[in-house]
Amino acid sequence: MTGLRIAPSILAADLTRLAEQVAQVEAGGADWIHLDVMDGQFVPPITFGANMVAAVRTLTKLPLDVHLMVMQPERYVDPFADAGANAFTFHPEATIHAHRLLASIRARKMVAGLALNPGTPLEAAEELVDAIDLLLIMSVNPGYGGQSYIPSATAKIARARALLDARGSRAYLEVDGGIGRDTIERAARAGADTFVAGAGVFGTADPAAEVRELRRRCAVPV
Repeated sequence: MTGLRIAPSILAADLTRLAEQVAQVEAGGADWIHLDVMDGQFVPPITFGANMVAAVRTLTKLPLDVHLMVMQPERYVDPFADAGANAFTFHPEATIHAHRLLASIRARKMVAGLALNPGTPLEAAEELVDAIDLLLIMSVNPGYGGQSYIPSATAKIARARALLDARGSRAYLEVDGGIGRDTIERAARAGADTFVAGAGVFGTADPAAEVRELRRRCAVPV
């Protein structure tokens, strides 16, 4: 895949002003809207489900990038596809048949994504590279927004880029966790092309301007 993508995460948005905040990041040039779905089992918090995706779908035509931090994600392919999700990313630890699930996601015309926690080795993706459209490297432990970027994620992003390139994969290489002005450039230099930012966008006074600034900072020579 070509180009760079900024994907603001509404986990950090003011949900009482959701329409306004989605409009702000869209005006700033956001490429995707990221939605973090948590079930209170795979990760401690509970956030929202397919109904939120359906609500956001009415607010924007941007692709909706849904990251499921849930057990048995295979149960949710149809509900999220029906709600308007464009990308469906899950964790390999949360399901028994990851390859089958990736095929099911693709069958519903969604980008099929695999997410790796900080403690999950890159090898967990090696046997699935040909079946994925997106590889998400978590640069924090999933569950809570506002965490600091884990420095070792940079080397993992670089190894993930090498893996995708070696296999001729055109999958997106996404990074999520602690992404902001001080971290986006190092992730970009390591080879990431898609950047999820929650508090780094919605925690600022001007989310539109921040999206533009993050894009400027990640558009660096490799």
